[in-house]
Amino acid sequence: MKVLARVLIGLGAFLVVLGVLAVAYAPGVVKKTPLDVDTTTVYEGEAAKLDPATGAFDKKPAYAIRITKADSKKSSDDHVIMAETACAVFDTGGAQECVNGNDPDLITASIDVFAEDRKTALAVDDKNLPADAVPHEGLINKFPFDVQKKSYPFWDGDVGSAVDMEYQGVENLFGLKTYRFQYTVKDAPITIGEGITGTYDNVVTVNVDPKTGSIVKSGQDQQQYLDDGTPVADVQLTGTDASVKKAVDEAKDNGKSLFVLLTLVPLIGFIGGAICLIGGLVMVARERARGQRVADRDDDKVAV
Repeated sequence: MKVLARVLIGLGAFLVVLGVLAVAYAPGVVKKTPLDVDTTTVYEGEAAKLDPATGAFDKKPAYAIRITKADSKKSSDDHVIMAETACAVFDTGGAQECVNGNDPDLITASIDVFAEDRKTALAVDDKNLPADAVPHEGLINKFPFDVQKKSYPFWDGDVGSAVDMEYQGVENLFGLKTYRFQYTVKDAPITIGEGITGTYDNVVTVNVDPKTGSIVKSGQDQQQYLDDGTPVADVQLTGTDASVKKAVDEAKDNGKSLFVLLTLVPLIGFIGGAICLIGGLVMVARERARGQRVADRDDDKVAV
């Protein structure tokens, strides 16, 4: 009985400490952007691009691919370095892949390297960024954990600054409750090409998992014009169902992990620990009471 009581007390103390650590320490460890990010997102829609040789501006089926990878070697406990490559291509029915710069079906291509805070997801400066990296601000490729129903600053690379991403409401995607956000840019001055300026309109919409801050769906409706009003580009793209489903499944899995670590483990720790401690202390008390009764009987015999 004594051995079992000690085991219960020891186990109870361990579980309570585990619960305390899960509440006080775990959130700061698990609610951080991981260092092994490697995602590919495919978008589909329509696009038109001005042909300077013929003046043609025909809208055709198009797709885009965005690949985002974390550089774990250059990242740190506080910051994560991200490299993002993207392309938009007219869809001629072949394999959906990025094409070389000489391909007439290429609409745009870009490479972006940036650093973000692993907790807030906000852009930061970092000594490990390339010397020619463009300074960023605001959110870029994800939201922070525990997303709020409010506006967030969100990076727009064409504008060259962050714009307000406004909360729009709740939307269910493949069984996941998401928060929908949107921002609108109108008549923003941009550089279209070397020595060529113009204006830029865009409506960007994203759906975000409120627990992890991951963007599970995004899309845009973008137009570019020369200074004289001539349209240069007109692009409407949104994430494919396959890409959205994959992102939703990953968000669900990550959400379950957070629930286990931040909710289930503390409950087991505090409730299970309390039960074990109480059980062990009750057994100790009973053992002491039994020992006292035996001692009292021995004293009575001696007195007789």
